[in-house]
Amino acid sequence: MSGGGPHAGLPVLAAGEPLERAAAAMAMLHGRGASAQDILTLVPELQMAGWAFLAPQAAGGTWYPNSFRAPIESNEPWLSSALDVVAGLLDRLDAAGLPPERVVLLGFSQGACLTLEYAARNARRYGGVVGLSGGVIGPDGAPRDDHGSLAGTPVFLGCSDHDPHIPAYRVHHAAEVLRGLGAEATAVLYADLGHTVDREELEHVRDIMSRLVAAAGTGQERDGAER
Repeated sequence: MSGGGPHAGLPVLAAGEPLERAAAAMAMLHGRGASAQDILTLVPELQMAGWAFLAPQAAGGTWYPNSFRAPIESNEPWLSSALDVVAGLLDRLDAAGLPPERVVLLGFSQGACLTLEYAARNARRYGGVVGLSGGVIGPDGAPRDDHGSLAGTPVFLGCSDHDPHIPAYRVHHAAEVLRGLGAEATAVLYADLGHTVDREELEHVRDIMSRLVAAAGTGQERDGAER
């Protein structure tokens, strides 16, 4: 991947359609202590015709060392390197003919925090943004200086109402931040879900995917046009 720092040069795993045939793509960011292979285990639940799935690997299985609520500087240089990984992945997809408006950014736990932070710092129209058990990064009450517009990007935030790592108020805060940047954000707290992903959350994700493909056309149409 492009950029420097601790995450530079690490592998990106792929599933689904090859990029040259895909109508849309999902960038999937794993949680702390997990792996790219772990987050790809969601693919069978999300698989749709015409979709490519890419999952980068964090150094040591961790995108940044401290809590997402810790001071930003305490998570450097890992956080900046992680954000560079996401930017590089989007550049790779764009070069393959899949611009950001055909890409869904999805993360779980620490990967969700990274996903939401990237979207807030780099506001533009995406195919969708999904944060499963996450919030934007920074201490409680810290001012933000985000710019740009998410231009109606559909956003889904799902989390337990008593998650051991993600306070419910930080899920609502993330929704407010992204709505302030022009996203169509939905936040749902699930009773006693724990720190995991359930089928109802994945249905929300599939809905975003279906809407994107309906707007973008099918993989077969793209392949035929290229031929």
